[in-house]
Amino acid sequence: MSKTAKKDKSVVDLTNGSIVKGMVSFAIPVFLGQLLQQLYNMADAWVVGNFADNDAFAAVSSAGSLIFFITGFFSGIAIGGGVVISRYVGAGNKEMISRSIHTNFLFGILASVGATVVGLLLVPKLLVWMKVPESVVGNSGTYFSIYFAGVSTVIMYNVGMSILRALGDSIHPLYYLAISSVTNVILDLLFVAVFEWGVSGAAIATVISQGLSAVLCMIQMCRMKDETTRLDFRKIKFHKKIMGEVIRQGLPSGIQNSVISIGNMVVQTNINSFGAFAMSGHGAYAKIEGLVFMPITSMSMTLPTFISQNLGAGKVNRAKKGALFGIISGMLMAEAVGILCYFGAAYALRIFVDVPEAIAFGEIHAKVVSLFFFLLAFSHCAAGVLRGCGKAVVPMVTMLAFWCGTRIVYVTQTLKYIPEFATISWAYPLTWSLSSIVFLVFLLKSDWANAWQKKSA
Repeated sequence: MSKTAKKDKSVVDLTNGSIVKGMVSFAIPVFLGQLLQQLYNMADAWVVGNFADNDAFAAVSSAGSLIFFITGFFSGIAIGGGVVISRYVGAGNKEMISRSIHTNFLFGILASVGATVVGLLLVPKLLVWMKVPESVVGNSGTYFSIYFAGVSTVIMYNVGMSILRALGDSIHPLYYLAISSVTNVILDLLFVAVFEWGVSGAAIATVISQGLSAVLCMIQMCRMKDETTRLDFRKIKFHKKIMGEVIRQGLPSGIQNSVISIGNMVVQTNINSFGAFAMSGHGAYAKIEGLVFMPITSMSMTLPTFISQNLGAGKVNRAKKGALFGIISGMLMAEAVGILCYFGAAYALRIFVDVPEAIAFGEIHAKVVSLFFFLLAFSHCAAGVLRGCGKAVVPMVTMLAFWCGTRIVYVTQTLKYIPEFATISWAYPLTWSLSSIVFLVFLLKSDWANAWQKKSA
């Protein structure tokens, strides 16, 4: 790692010292940030659900997949930008670190404009395509119009967060997300409960709170102790080579995020065909899985930074050891969580739903998927390793082929012959298994650890 990065106590040195200590120290703030994001979303839905009407709640609670369809594309590219920065941090190339930071910031500005335009023009058409009920479509249109008018706040925070994490700092993004989460809850209560602005209040609160976190990230970047890693608005300009690397590393993740979200929409449509109890039971289970799987996701998000920095520093063996630790620890944590879910799903589901019919559907899904969590963890962690070494196309192709294409074909066709809810649930272990096989073969057979060196030669 560059000497400049060591001057800040919030920066974790991932290229020296204990591999386990370094990775865990970096992953813990990432995990806490994810936890805050989950609580953030739950609080948002709770305020609207308790202080606005049902149509408003439906509009806000169903917004996630559609928002991720657009923002996930740009966030994926931001992740690629972080991988590029990490590589130059590991190599200690001061000039390229600075260029990468400023090029990524410029990308964030351009992406903000693009996401705003696409969101405002495309969302009304998508609402029609998704067959949003007439009673809800008005509130949905209002919410999305405000959200995408201010979507730059979300994208600039993601870009800033990716830059700071690439430098080894996962602490400050956590602080800023905590401040943003508290601000969002306060503004939600003020705008929705007190002012009674409904979905407009929820959207405005989200934009303001995300804007605050984006500004705090920018302030931190402008206050970096070393000129190499400091954001200087006068240095923001287009660097063709860097932008090309960012696009090559990030575009596959962006495409993957957007296309997989389409696949999830199709699967959700089939879940809906089993009725309201199936929808609420599966939805409750999804909340549980989202919470308990966060430690594993945090490790998979740590791996790209660790791998990229160490390969950039020429520490191939250290990168391999870190990859092995990340994958094995992720799989062990996932299976432990899966066993708990298998035996405790009925109790956990009651936190979100208290209708026996809905709980029954949630249990069906839990009994099918939870013991296969180790496969899901392996796929996520292996994808993180491959993104870190510059092989982002492999996770994209693999996950699009199996988590999107195969999953859609399986669900839509198999339900014709086995019209049971568990048929949908089995789509997940099946596609996790297929992606895991491909990732395992690639990691064992390819020379992934020397990918950066070969490109640079």
